[in-house]
Amino acid sequence: AEFLPTACVYAHRLARGLEDLRRNDFSCSWLRPDGKTQVTVENGYITTVVVSTQHAEAMDWNEMSRFIRRNLLEPVFSDATFGRVRFIFNPTGNFVQGGFEADTGLTGRKLMVDTYGGFIPHGGGAFSGKDATKVDRSAAYMCRFVAKNLVANGYAKRCLVSVAYAIGRAEPVMVEAVDQDGRSLAGLVAQNFDFRPRAIIERLGLRQAIFQQTAAYGHFGKPGLPWEQVVDLNRV
Repeated sequence: AEFLPTACVYAHRLARGLEDLRRNDFSCSWLRPDGKTQVTVENGYITTVVVSTQHAEAMDWNEMSRFIRRNLLEPVFSDATFGRVRFIFNPTGNFVQGGFEADTGLTGRKLMVDTYGGFIPHGGGAFSGKDATKVDRSAAYMCRFVAKNLVANGYAKRCLVSVAYAIGRAEPVMVEAVDQDGRSLAGLVAQNFDFRPRAIIERLGLRQAIFQQTAAYGHFGKPGLPWEQVVDLNRV
């Protein structure tokens, strides 16, 4: 329903659930802010789930693992799916020191976290900190907009949109779109979408104050963001 890979969707759900427990469940006051989730999908099945969370120093690993399994994993996954999943909790053991105390330096969040979880190739710098004139960000949003609409309009089950630019030129030097069978949809894209930076900014309203909800849990799959709109495309 989110037009995103299954692994990415469930990783977000687990991360949100972890934060919800920390903020709202008084029985797990031992949870601390730093945390990570990872979901592996093989042949259409969720096979492995990794949850790492910072915690109070006095906590027992086994007790925490049981709690996370019961209060996070079981609500997120159905019983049928959950029975096949290998659960890995805090694989390094204790996770007491976190945040900037444990990891110095800041370069922006990983692009794979903010987009498709590694399912789709991605180039360019981190989104946060770049304005809409930088195609690292605006053209990535446009590619999302195009790919989602090609799928939503029935032209593909899965779609990969690629674009390349030369500095100083508004027209991209390449725009390509292929479906799950490798069939090119570039002609359809050219008829319906303009990838020049100013055209992207205007079509998606990227000068508006709309970015607060992208501060956590990725930039894609959230209702209300302009690149998530579904429009009617001209049939060819």
